[in-house]
Amino acid sequence: MYWIAFGDVHESTEMLDRIPGLEQALGVIISGDLTNRGGREQARRVYKAVTRRARRVLAQVGNMDTRAVHAFLQEQNANLHLEVVNLFPDLPDRRIGAFGVGFSTPTPFGTPGEVSDAQLDAWIRATHAKAADFDELVVVVHTPPVDTRTDRVSSGAHVGSASVRTFLEEVQPALCITGHIHESVAEDVVGGTKVINPGMLAQGGYVRIEPGSNGVSGTLHQV
Repeated sequence: MYWIAFGDVHESTEMLDRIPGLEQALGVIISGDLTNRGGREQARRVYKAVTRRARRVLAQVGNMDTRAVHAFLQEQNANLHLEVVNLFPDLPDRRIGAFGVGFSTPTPFGTPGEVSDAQLDAWIRATHAKAADFDELVVVVHTPPVDTRTDRVSSGAHVGSASVRTFLEEVQPALCITGHIHESVAEDVVGGTKVINPGMLAQGGYVRIEPGSNGVSGTLHQV
């Protein structure tokens, strides 16, 4: 009983065939950037490629996706942005939820899915408020928390979100799956929260999410 999570697809889906156990997973979570400034047709191609192997898809837009991608995901009942989902509904005595916040803070590149850090903060707190009935939480946020191993660009600068970090420090969900910074494939810890950035799908990174006796866990893998 597990989910597979990855992100930063950027319309490159060839690596899907190399992820072991994808068909047996309960589903796939895509943390953002399905396309390269693409719209409905590009999103449809990515979605079709994933659903060929996955039972279910939960996805959200990243900074490289347009609003048309968000609308497409909503039409497919696959949107995770600002939504809360019970990941393991068959567990008899635990409720493990996932909620998503897509888009990103401003970049130097003027990408279509950028918002202020204040907007990210408002979104993440409003969505968390809808998850009060869950015992454990997995937060899927496209922008990584600042000053971690998961938000460092090639120059060494940390470019993540202060609001995401503050939220993790205050709430301490079990797990945070992020992306956005391709070169920052890493695991880190913020407070009691494990943070994982698997990098670009084309580079083979993914996360396996599963319930364990000590709580829901996420493990970083590379194919």
